[in-house]
Amino acid sequence: MKSMLKKILGLDRNELPRIVWVRTELQSLPRGIRLLDAGAGEQQYKKFCQHLHYVSQDFGQYNGKGDQRGLQTGSWSYSGIDIVSDITDIPEPDASFDAILCTEVFEHIPDPLRALDEFRRILKPGGTLILTAPFASLVHFAPYYFSSGFSRYWYEHHLTQRGFELVKLEANGDWYDLLSQEIARLPSMLARRSRLISVIFLPVSLLMLIVVRISGLIGKRVPSTDVAVLGYHCLARKA
Repeated sequence: MKSMLKKILGLDRNELPRIVWVRTELQSLPRGIRLLDAGAGEQQYKKFCQHLHYVSQDFGQYNGKGDQRGLQTGSWSYSGIDIVSDITDIPEPDASFDAILCTEVFEHIPDPLRALDEFRRILKPGGTLILTAPFASLVHFAPYYFSSGFSRYWYEHHLTQRGFELVKLEANGDWYDLLSQEIARLPSMLARRSRLISVIFLPVSLLMLIVVRISGLIGKRVPSTDVAVLGYHCLARKA
């Protein structure tokens, strides 16, 4: 029932499409190549890499509680991480990977451009970069949170400047999906102050979500991805 409600109200349009997209790109990679999962965390995409030589990397310092501000996971495990290092200084030789996966990590890096430079260093010529990041996000995993998100122009400018060819740059969702996502957070945000107020406002939130959902169906005739999206899915190759 919960999953059906999420589908009807359009609340599964962030993580689920991203997982499907990343899985598709990973499964299209040639068998046996060496892939680095940079900022792998709990390695949720490892299961899609059985045909690859999978190597995981993370800095290994987030414990699920952080500084107890913003949104936290409560627990976090780095079990099985192959390389514990800064993402901007990975102890691997130049041109040592055929592909790099980095998903929903760049907002947690103080200087994501240095990470791009490091990816360029350790990728082989013609190597593949699979990259996703939010367009707009709330504070999460604090204090390891440094940017709310990245626009399509960030990818187009910085990747091409570093010798990457953009093969795909696809919007995940649109403005209506972003608005729905934040309205859906209203009860949990109100619960921080009072659970009773949260329960009282739950019908209001549902009504707002229905209105936005209907508006989104009407608004699809005029794309709103130029205004806002949930995030971007990027496939690039090192020239």
